[in-house]
Amino acid sequence: MLLDRRASVQFGGDRALWLRVSAISDRPTYDGWVWLTGYAINPATGEALARREVFAQIAGLQIIPNPPTTVRRTTRRRGV
Repeated sequence: MLLDRRASVQFGGDRALWLRVSAISDRPTYDGWVWLTGYAINPATGEALARREVFAQIAGLQIIPNPPTTVRRTTRRRGV
């Protein structure tokens, strides 16, 4: 999921965050907002960086199945 300024001002500009959501809290919040728990993702590698809990507007959440990643190719020599 991509969190940017549409989800909350805290994610504006270069502070956008890719989050792999692991839980949605049932804590009471303001109407249209939600607490999400998950892992911040490095979009270049898909690697989880840190566990995060964030507060965001539901209408601003961008659910994208796979964040863009840079594919690193390696050459392997057989029999070596």
